[in-house]
Amino acid sequence: MPSASRNNLKSITRQAPLLASALVVGANLLVVGQAAAIAGLISGWLGGDIVLTAPLAAGLFVLLGLARAGLGYLAEGLLFEHSEGVIAGLRTHLVRAQARRAWRGDQGSGALASLAGEKLDLLGPYLTRYEPAQLRAFTVPLIILVITFSNSWAAGLILLVAGPLIPVFMALVGLAARDASVKHMSELGTISGVLGEYLSALVDIRVLNAGEAVVGGFAARTDSLRKRVMAVLRIAFLSSTVLELFSAIGVAMMAVYVGFSLLGIITFGTYGAPVSPFAGIFLLVLAPEFFQPLRDHSAAWHDKASADAVADEYVTWQGEVGPDILGQGGDAPAPEGKANIATNGLAIELPGGHRIAYPDLDIKPGTTIAITGPSGVGKSTLLSLIGGLVPASEGKVFVGDQLLVDGNADAWRARLAFVPQTMRFLNASLKWNIALTGRPDLGRLNEALEQAAVRDVVERAPRGLETRLGENGAGLSGGEARRIAIARAIYS
Repeated sequence: MPSASRNNLKSITRQAPLLASALVVGANLLVVGQAAAIAGLISGWLGGDIVLTAPLAAGLFVLLGLARAGLGYLAEGLLFEHSEGVIAGLRTHLVRAQARRAWRGDQGSGALASLAGEKLDLLGPYLTRYEPAQLRAFTVPLIILVITFSNSWAAGLILLVAGPLIPVFMALVGLAARDASVKHMSELGTISGVLGEYLSALVDIRVLNAGEAVVGGFAARTDSLRKRVMAVLRIAFLSSTVLELFSAIGVAMMAVYVGFSLLGIITFGTYGAPVSPFAGIFLLVLAPEFFQPLRDHSAAWHDKASADAVADEYVTWQGEVGPDILGQGGDAPAPEGKANIATNGLAIELPGGHRIAYPDLDIKPGTTIAITGPSGVGKSTLLSLIGGLVPASEGKVFVGDQLLVDGNADAWRARLAFVPQTMRFLNASLKWNIALTGRPDLGRLNEALEQAAVRDVVERAPRGLETRLGENGAGLSGGEARRIAIARAIYS
């Protein structure tokens, strides 16, 4: 499973820009020069050989510090731009692909909204922090280790023993962190879906007087989410504590070795000559910098655990097999002239294996047709087939003298008006909900109101056409909502 998660994460993201990674490593390696400047300054105060004068050492330290800050700023800018591009691309792909799917898949709208709106943003810390931290952890400690061994094999041995313990414990704790993150992400998506369902069914909940039961059930779910969040935080704190412990032990051992060597108590560990004040202070300053990239990598590991969970969910969504609606999804001019509608051997296989076969139809222009039958027989599905919103498994749909295909589906739908069973409204005015624009054609608008017999609804509204509706059509009865939707179809 961890291997699959890594593959999922790599499949939906792009590698960080090479320049940004090089800038990150370069900025961290400048610490070697700063350590040399500090060692040169302090060793002169301790009576050792004056390697650097005080003004030169201070100037070198400040100059290298400014260079580190500048390189870090450039790297962070490139990484942030890379992260925003990846997330925006994934979000755009998700919205466009989901909008074109004939069947919406197993995930509810709330879970998908959570994935697109919240969870994809969790890839940001991974893209901006984890990849640079991983490169630093593989390069900077190794270079510092080589420098340390060149000065003292004993000091190098201290780092060599203490350093690998950090990745080992990081991996052990990281596996638990990943499992906890996956559970957390799953519960977060479930709660988002449940909340969306509760909001859409708010009227029914009030009618059934089920408020207390719904609130109690939702409270139980949120309490479960709280426990999962705390589980992730506990693992994060445990990981940080373990890393700080081994880092402190490593630095303390280095301080003991350097201190006793400078006092002449420890006489081994070098290549002949004893440890000089410059070398001792240089190694002591470098020791925390050896552990810092490993600690940063560990801290970013939790970002990767969250990103793995998001990537798994995204790949699962991508793997939901289903046909796309016919057409390219773009604007198309409405063709002139009348068109008859005909079907031949039309059949469709729905998700779950249920197959619906339809009789052949031949609907002439100007004809009014009523399609009747018990619930679930396939009436709405037939309308979707005729509109190209669902591709047929068998048979053909003809519009005019043309077979309904990808190339003409957009133009065909441009001349259709569709009023669904479930009304959808915008959180905008009545006028906007009917015309779908803030500046409608008043003549067309009035005609649509008359034909849909909705003028009385508008007149009773507090502000007439400027009355704001909620997304669920607040203030409208079921019949009034349908008439508003019919007016919208007529206006279009």
